[in-house]
Amino acid sequence: MKRFCGAEFWNANLTLHTESPDLTPCFQNTVLVWIPCIFLWVSFPFYHFYLKQNNKGYIMMSVLNKFKTFFGVLLWLICWLDLFYELGKSRVQYPVNIVSPLILGITMLLATVLIQYERLRGVQSSGLLFIFWMLALLCAIVPFRSRIREALDKGVTDQLRFTTFYIYFGLLLFQLILSCFNEKPPLFSSIVTDPNPCPESTAGFLSTMTFWWFTSMVIKGYRNPLEDKDLWSLNKKDTSEVVVPTLIKNWETEKAKVQRKNQAVYSKSSNKVLNHVDGGTEEAEVLLLGKNDTKQPSFLKALLKAYGSYFLIGSVYKLMQDLISFVNPQLLNLLINFTEQKDVPSWWGFALAFLMFFCALLQTIILHQHFQYCFVTGMRLRTAIIGAVYRKALVITNSAKRSSTVGEIVNLMSVDAQRFMDLTTFLNLLWSAPLQIILALYFLWQKLGPSVLAGVAVMVLLIPLNAAIAMKTRAFQVEQMQYKDARIKLMSEILNGIKVLKLYAWENSFKEKVKQIREKELKVLRKSAYLGAVSIFAWTSAPFLVALTTFAVYVTVDDKNVLDAKKAFVSLSLFNILRFPLNMLPQVISSLVQASVSLKRIQSFLSHDELDPDSVDKKNIASGCVVTVVNGKFTWAKSDPATLHSINLMVPHGSLLAVVGHVGCGKSSLVSALLGEMEKLEGEISIRGSVAYVSQQAWIQNATLRDNILFGKPYNAEKYSSILEACALLTDLEVLPGGDQTEIGEKGINLSGGQKQRVSIARALYSEADIYLLDDPLSAVDAHVAKHIFDKVIGPEGLLKDKTRILVTHGITFLPLVDNIVVLVDGSVSEMGSYQELLTQNGAFAEFLRNYALEDVVEEDEAIELEEEEDFPEDTLSNHVDMIDNEPVANEARKQFFRQISVISVDLENPKKMSTRKRKCSERKAAEHPPDKRSSAQKLIHTETAETGRVKLQVFWEYVKAVGPVLCVFICFLYCCQNAAAIGANVWLSEWTSDSVVNGTQTETSMRVGVYAALGLTQGVLVMISSFTLALGGIGAARTLHSALLENKFCTPQAFFDTTPLGRIINRFSKDIYVIDEVIPHTILMFLATFFTSVATMIVIITNTPLFAVVIVPLAIAYFFVQRFYVATSRQLKRLESVSRSPIYSHFSETITGTSVIRAYGRQDAFVLISDKKVDENQKSYYPGIVSNRWLGIRIEFIGNCVVLFAALFAVIEKSKLTPGLVGLSVSYALQVTMSLNWMVRMTSDLESNIVAVERVKEYSETETEAPWIVPDKRPPEDWPTHGKVEFNDYSVRYREGLDLVLKSLTLQVKGGEKIGIVGRTGAGKSSMTLCLFRILEAAAGEITIDGVKISEIGLHDLRSKLTIIPQDPVLFSGTLRMNLDPFEKYTDEDIWKVLELSHLNKFVSSQPAGINHECSEGGENLSVGQRQLVCLARALLRKTRILVLDEATAAIDLETDDLIQSTIRTQFEDCTVFTIAHRLNTILDYTRVLVLDKGQIAEFDTPTNLIAKKGIFYGMAKDAGLA
Repeated sequence: MKRFCGAEFWNANLTLHTESPDLTPCFQNTVLVWIPCIFLWVSFPFYHFYLKQNNKGYIMMSVLNKFKTFFGVLLWLICWLDLFYELGKSRVQYPVNIVSPLILGITMLLATVLIQYERLRGVQSSGLLFIFWMLALLCAIVPFRSRIREALDKGVTDQLRFTTFYIYFGLLLFQLILSCFNEKPPLFSSIVTDPNPCPESTAGFLSTMTFWWFTSMVIKGYRNPLEDKDLWSLNKKDTSEVVVPTLIKNWETEKAKVQRKNQAVYSKSSNKVLNHVDGGTEEAEVLLLGKNDTKQPSFLKALLKAYGSYFLIGSVYKLMQDLISFVNPQLLNLLINFTEQKDVPSWWGFALAFLMFFCALLQTIILHQHFQYCFVTGMRLRTAIIGAVYRKALVITNSAKRSSTVGEIVNLMSVDAQRFMDLTTFLNLLWSAPLQIILALYFLWQKLGPSVLAGVAVMVLLIPLNAAIAMKTRAFQVEQMQYKDARIKLMSEILNGIKVLKLYAWENSFKEKVKQIREKELKVLRKSAYLGAVSIFAWTSAPFLVALTTFAVYVTVDDKNVLDAKKAFVSLSLFNILRFPLNMLPQVISSLVQASVSLKRIQSFLSHDELDPDSVDKKNIASGCVVTVVNGKFTWAKSDPATLHSINLMVPHGSLLAVVGHVGCGKSSLVSALLGEMEKLEGEISIRGSVAYVSQQAWIQNATLRDNILFGKPYNAEKYSSILEACALLTDLEVLPGGDQTEIGEKGINLSGGQKQRVSIARALYSEADIYLLDDPLSAVDAHVAKHIFDKVIGPEGLLKDKTRILVTHGITFLPLVDNIVVLVDGSVSEMGSYQELLTQNGAFAEFLRNYALEDVVEEDEAIELEEEEDFPEDTLSNHVDMIDNEPVANEARKQFFRQISVISVDLENPKKMSTRKRKCSERKAAEHPPDKRSSAQKLIHTETAETGRVKLQVFWEYVKAVGPVLCVFICFLYCCQNAAAIGANVWLSEWTSDSVVNGTQTETSMRVGVYAALGLTQGVLVMISSFTLALGGIGAARTLHSALLENKFCTPQAFFDTTPLGRIINRFSKDIYVIDEVIPHTILMFLATFFTSVATMIVIITNTPLFAVVIVPLAIAYFFVQRFYVATSRQLKRLESVSRSPIYSHFSETITGTSVIRAYGRQDAFVLISDKKVDENQKSYYPGIVSNRWLGIRIEFIGNCVVLFAALFAVIEKSKLTPGLVGLSVSYALQVTMSLNWMVRMTSDLESNIVAVERVKEYSETETEAPWIVPDKRPPEDWPTHGKVEFNDYSVRYREGLDLVLKSLTLQVKGGEKIGIVGRTGAGKSSMTLCLFRILEAAAGEITIDGVKISEIGLHDLRSKLTIIPQDPVLFSGTLRMNLDPFEKYTDEDIWKVLELSHLNKFVSSQPAGINHECSEGGENLSVGQRQLVCLARALLRKTRILVLDEATAAIDLETDDLIQSTIRTQFEDCTVFTIAHRLNTILDYTRVLVLDKGQIAEFDTPTNLIAKKGIFYGMAKDAGLA
């Protein structure tokens, strides 16, 4: 070195052992010059590669850029000036004077070139150059000081070098300052076009590292609660548009690869089988699958290829952070060393304190960068998985769909995607934890030698304990999830069918069921609380036990081993580093296990069979026929027997084909087969042209009425209005609050069944397809509406007369008007031909007709003439148009699934008197709407408001009351004790280390070890007790809150369920109860632990260095501000995130139920786009949520690092008064505080976000309740009612307070045993009348008496259990058929078989292997609609009370079944009073009397024959139905 730079390289006396240190000139000219250069040259290749990959476009040359470049060139010139100056001398003194300026010059040139290269690549702020300038400046500070000192001492020797250096230094400073500023965004980048871009994309390097760019949102969120519009757009690279295709592309290649491999295996092993023609391949596949040689494509590989590289950047940060975390214990070692030595320069101490601070700071910044990368990867994974699952759900076969319910598929999106997200944060620990453990052990070995092994042994022993606890917890979680799922499923069914439960008085039976499940759930929770307490004991005591055994072994092995402060506290800080990886490993592993389960589930879902797009041939077709089926054999699932066999069909262009047959003979299946929804076993189907499809149960989207009809087609006013006219929708539009801009609720629930069906027909008409497949669209509408639609739309004169139509129908009236009829029997075509041909054949069809054709269909023209003669009063014309139902009840169908809507109630004469809370919807109104309508468009779903602002203390108090105030105080006391014990143990340790050493040994070691052990274990036990007490308190609170909610919901009046979206109530039972069960207790536990630890730390530091009290105030203020800012923003972001999450899932379940419609119209891509948009909306609020945690982390940890800095500084200042033990104690406590502070804020925020659940549950536990179920002193006699005599006295009723009366002062008497038919147009109050009998609606005035008992005085159950109703919509619950008939198990099996026989179900039930224990699926989905209706009949037969109410029960049944029901009722309920709300007038023509209601009043009430003779309203209806 001497030869190279002519002086010594290192001189300790000059540098270390002096009060004013300096470095040798040689060191300054070599090392300090080369460090920044080496950094830049080493990083350059990687950076160049990165820039080549990520080109963001081109940035215009700006003033900033010109200055940077100019200064870069100047720096380069100055370096060369030095070089040439040196070369210009006669002889070069030393090589260093040439080498250093040369290296520096080339590096400056590289930096200048980089400035321009980055500009061309669109880099707005360069991290690499920032670090380079920073390093260069830091390295130049030492020579800067040296040269000034030298000049002051000796004067300036070399003027040129002196001047160039200071210019160089100044330019470096300028470059550093300039590199803090940003360039403008690249040309044509999305940031320029985006209205609200995320500032991250334009943030500078420093801002990115410290997340400073996020501050604007935090301030905004602190001032006002954040709203949707405040959120930034998602970064382009995180949107579905970019993320999902990446994954799908990789998944497809993975699948293709595996397929190729499998085919190779396949061709080897299947030669034998392939000799068969045709069927061979499938058999071979079956054979192969049996052997399990086929490989499944790996979803994991696809994920890794898609997102692995991005995740790796995060891993690199993690590696750096792990290495830096070991620097501080070494510095602590030096600091304690420094306090032990008396005569060392004091700048050592200050240097150490600041080094500790900078190390901690660097560690903080790097750690949060690592987290950011992990979380963003997780977020992209979630987006990608949701996208992939959604796309797959649109194409899977029906059998695949059956193997996983809607709920399960939604779970793939919510739960499984979430698990991947959670895993990404921990995944790096798989390699990082072992690395940290090895490093920690290495440093410990240096301090304590082999004694460390004792500590390691304890750790290793604790691992199986932790693992066992984790395994057990996992098992408990699974068990609890099962109970929870069962409970939610049951609750959702109960709420879906709450009306039926009330009508049948079955609430108690179902309430008990829920309670049983809940008790089991809480039992599991209690078990996991025991486990939790043990695991927390292990978690707090582990580091202590390790330290204890290590120290104990160390001092007892050899008397000469002295435990001094250095060894004790450095070891402690290393043990603390160990604590994290050791505890996290089991968690990571269990989280891995969970994710692998999720991986398998997603993988199997994505590998499901897809519908064969070519099963229906769209190309070649026999001339003249548009639809042909040749030898078709179809099944719903490959494993099932064929549903349709030997089907042969030819439908010529423009003809109308009717498909008829009994219930369950395969009519709908035939339509599905034509759509390509069924598996084709043999034969050919071909269809020429586009298809429109109307399903049997209309599928309506949650969108406006107009959007439902347009279904993505452009709006054409003329065509649109003609279609509305044809579908008889115009009158409905007048009644709907917003005309065709009315928002239709989920599953179309604010439309009546008929309206839904007509909207569905209108959608088909609007699509202008070539072929129309109509699956029984006329059954849901009234007879005259059906006639209107047939004439105007389907029939020979309708809008579709030139199109090909295939109509499944039960209506005989239309059959003479169709071109051809196909009769299906048991899945095959029994006859086919025109109406006349089939009649002459005299086969099954003719028989069918003879039974059902009432006096032959009235000639069309005759009816029309009549209508012209009759002079109807004006309002009678709208008489029977199926209007929006003023009675939420008449249309249970809409409540079949989620009743997401406030039912609209409308006064029919005056559509402007609306009663629903109004909310204007977007003003996109059609021009033709009258202006007064425009303002009243109403939003039905009132978006559930996200709570805003701080949570009221009241809510915390509610929770405290639920736990028990005394218990709460006791818990806090326990926490104080355990922290006292912990401080005691550590103070004792510092005393121990300060024990005087006599002859190289310490005295009293065994006493020291004993007390230390006692204190530590006391702390552990206290922790265990306190966490267990806390968990028990939490479970108690959960039990109280849930049972209050459950009790209240069963006693809530029906009106509440009509106006509250079901999803909202379910949410209280699932999400909010889950939060109260599991999240809140855990959060409180963490909060208390961190709070007390932080307080303990401050106490320890202040006791040792009282000066610290001075800084504690500013630090606390800073902490408080950061905390308040963060909590306000983060809480609101969480709320926004959860509000935007549910639309993803509800849109998804809506899509799944409507896949066949979406596919028929070819709208898959549009729906995929909608779904992606919803996911992006959700991620838009999730992403700031992640960043807010990083923002907080960096700021809080900065405060923590300041605590470390000041603790160390004051220890250095007060060095003389402190023992090394106390310094070690104080600083090692400070090093731990960062974590506690950080978690404390997080927990405060979580607690505030989660405690809202208590508020939400309380709100729904305190809604008003209905009358008592049983009034003890007013119980009616056992056999009441004996006669069935019903009287209405001046009776009026309204739906809810503030609405108009639905029934206005009715007075009538019905004798026991009379049969009464109730008719009237929709909204006349027919259903309301029946509901009043059951007191679902309470009287507004007047009263009803049954057999002389006033029904308003007795308990609801007493009343409802004595009446029987067959409701309009058959509601079944999942469970056995027996449970559905008799939930209280009052009847014997014989009784049940008997009623099944009477209700014509015995054939079906006895064909089921389980008989009456046949499992019904959710909502009775596995029975046909007709069969469900028969089950309701069976229920009625089983109860057989004196009064029977029949509510339009016959709409969805074919005529035969209808006849069966009618005859059963006539025979079995001969002596009962029967009220029938009739759809088909022929059913009530032989009734005793008919009651005609109009606008809630009695219009006519007499025998049917008298009414027809009167020629009033009833006569008009009868004539329409062709009966008069």
